[in-house]
Amino acid sequence: MVGHVDHGKTTLVNALSGEWTDRHSEEIRRGISIRLGYADATFRKCPVCKEPDCYTIDELCKHCGSKTEELRTVSFVDSPGHEALMATMLSGAAIMDGAVLLIAATEPCPQPQTKEHLMALDIVGIERTVIAQNKIDLVSREEAIEHYLQIKEFVKGTIAEKAPIIPISAQQSANMDMLIQSIEQTIPTPSHSSKETSQMHIARSFDVNKPGTPIKNIRGGVIGGSLLMGKLRVADKLEIRPGRMVTVGGKENWLPIETEITSIMAGGEKLNEVTPGGLIGVGTKLDPSMTIEDSLVGQCVGLAGSLPPTRDELTIQFHLLARVVGVANELATTAIKVSESLMLSVGTAITMGEVKKVTKDTLKVKLSRPICAKEGSRVAIGRKIRARWHLIGAGTMI
Repeated sequence: MVGHVDHGKTTLVNALSGEWTDRHSEEIRRGISIRLGYADATFRKCPVCKEPDCYTIDELCKHCGSKTEELRTVSFVDSPGHEALMATMLSGAAIMDGAVLLIAATEPCPQPQTKEHLMALDIVGIERTVIAQNKIDLVSREEAIEHYLQIKEFVKGTIAEKAPIIPISAQQSANMDMLIQSIEQTIPTPSHSSKETSQMHIARSFDVNKPGTPIKNIRGGVIGGSLLMGKLRVADKLEIRPGRMVTVGGKENWLPIETEITSIMAGGEKLNEVTPGGLIGVGTKLDPSMTIEDSLVGQCVGLAGSLPPTRDELTIQFHLLARVVGVANELATTAIKVSESLMLSVGTAITMGEVKKVTKDTLKVKLSRPICAKEGSRVAIGRKIRARWHLIGAGTMI
């Protein structure tokens, strides 16, 4: 699975996958700028042509006409570009195996959101990165070289310092072969365990039924995400945590949701079983009203009885960044204070937390909305500055 962040995202995915596709709902296409979207692309290689000309997405080589061989199918997670939507970007980064950082050659580098995204990739541990220098058809050779040097300076000392920088024009489909080659070499298919207890982060959830569908034809709600470990099969009994909130005697409680898998979609195909790698859509017996408009995003899914506990408090071992990320006039990060409200990102879950206790390197927070997560999970910490959320630190749950 390849994450895809920054400017011009839809055009690049069009170039790599043929067309931006949505396996489940028009809602993704309408909300692409504020929600995670995803599409699959199959990389192929001509057995005759030399590199990089041999890399393509076409079944027939455009250079020699030979039938190409399939290499692999990758899933692109499309994260919104604006720094104000950092939380959504982080939820996408949590299920990425690698990232394509798309930087427009028509703008000075770095832009605030580019800083935000690179820091987010660092925080969630995405080390395999390819940089695509886009829109080179709109600048002169000298300007493209100057912009390339800006990128090199920007990534110096970061996890992307050694990342290849590929000049492309997504609009003109220029250098797509070189980009595919670079992704193949830099972001290999990772090894995932299918023998461990099944666990998946929900990145999307929706109702696939069209308005006016007769009751007898209504299909259950769909959840989408990436299986992190284990296997899922049609007819498996699932548990979703934290689940749903119920109020009894004036007290709010979160109860796990139980359901059953009715179908599995991956790579545009219907499967009976799925293992880790890529993005999947899981049809369930859930009432569609429970999954509509991403209402289950951030929750964890697994076989009944196998998930980590639901937590309404977190203890985090943390470190603060020297400067707030994504602010045009960079600000020094000030210390976290008791009673301060922070935005916390764990997996695909985004929640608010009120600081109850803070020491030099640990803090305890009371969550406004509980999460399901295990000890050792990475946590991104955001603070509201000038009406927008920005990254100020990171840590791990203890």
